[in-house]
Amino acid sequence: MADYRQMWTDLGMDLEKHDLLCEALPDAFAGVFLAQENRPEGMDYFNFVVAEIHGVRPAELVEHQKNGGKVFGTFCVYVPDEVVFAAGGIATGLCGGSQFWVPGGEKVLPANTCPLIKASVGARLDKTCPFFRIADMFIGETTCDGKKKAWEILNQDVPVYVMDLPQMKREKDIAAWEDEIRLFIQKIEAVTGNKITPQALADNIKLINAKRKALIRLYNTRKNTPVPISGKDALLITQIAFYDDPARFAAQTNALCEELEQRIARGEGVFPADAPRIMVTGSPMAIPNWKLHHIVETSGAAVVVEESCTGVRYFENLVDESPSTLEEQVRALAERYMKINCACFTPNTGRIDDILRLVKEYRVDGVIDCSLQFCELYSTEGYLVQQALKEAGIPVMHIETDYSEQDFEQIRTRVEAFLEMLGK
Repeated sequence: MADYRQMWTDLGMDLEKHDLLCEALPDAFAGVFLAQENRPEGMDYFNFVVAEIHGVRPAELVEHQKNGGKVFGTFCVYVPDEVVFAAGGIATGLCGGSQFWVPGGEKVLPANTCPLIKASVGARLDKTCPFFRIADMFIGETTCDGKKKAWEILNQDVPVYVMDLPQMKREKDIAAWEDEIRLFIQKIEAVTGNKITPQALADNIKLINAKRKALIRLYNTRKNTPVPISGKDALLITQIAFYDDPARFAAQTNALCEELEQRIARGEGVFPADAPRIMVTGSPMAIPNWKLHHIVETSGAAVVVEESCTGVRYFENLVDESPSTLEEQVRALAERYMKINCACFTPNTGRIDDILRLVKEYRVDGVIDCSLQFCELYSTEGYLVQQALKEAGIPVMHIETDYSEQDFEQIRTRVEAFLEMLGK
């Protein structure tokens, strides 16, 4: 990584503690990703992004602020990035996926809070992540009780705006989310000082749709046998999508897809054609949480799809680009985002339908339903997921884990037994 210490100092970061994180990441990344054989050359860009993860993009965000722009940190796939960009702002994902940040979160949160929330709070309060220091405002939402209380704590240190997500999907709930987006527009306009016009919103709906289309194209390549890219690499790309420049990300992902499509045409893959095809479903896996994918794929199977917020939930369903008025555009945004099937909804049969559909589309041999420890939503809904998969005759196993490495070998033993049961 280049020298960004002055930028980190200006952001008020704890450089001594941050150095510990920077020292650990290269070895961890190399062991999980660079050790893979026959990786696509197009992964070089994404390797670079990780190598400069606390440098290049944060420097771009700081430069944006120096030019009078605003940066908004988001924690959920329900926050409409289109609105932020339409006002001349930049939206960047903030969820923490490292055990390094968990102790900082536990200073103010109960130990039995999910690691994603603890890590996200710890990254801000311990001053060890530039993204969490740069954002002018955090955008929260009401997808779980732990998050709702965490926003109140974070709001003591940085401005937090909370969007009230309905918990059902009736027509009146979609209308309520439409109202929330209108209020969000007003807030973003007030913070940026820029009025959101129908043309600006239309342009940025297309911008974010282009990113989604690139990810759809990437995931479509994973439907092939042999699979042309590892699940680890696909997960990494999706994680990077949350904070990279949208246009640049789409261009780089499409360039990678061209290479993958050429591999498919030649019948080349990164796993043997008879490798078990695994779906991972459940809680999101924020960067740098690569543990489960690494275990599965070093045990001889290929992860071919993720039904999660760091998977298909993030990019499936495009926003309708045809509306020309602000009211129509807000409605189109509300309809698209309410199609995301988070476990916070009741009933949530749409998620079960998605899982069964994806099993067929990606020709999945088995499903690993993975919940973060103390994530009550996905752990509880796991019962219904497993019930539906068993009724459909699809092998499934449930794993509950956190960000630590303490259960690594235990999970590996369980995964190996599951793969052996698949008989492939």
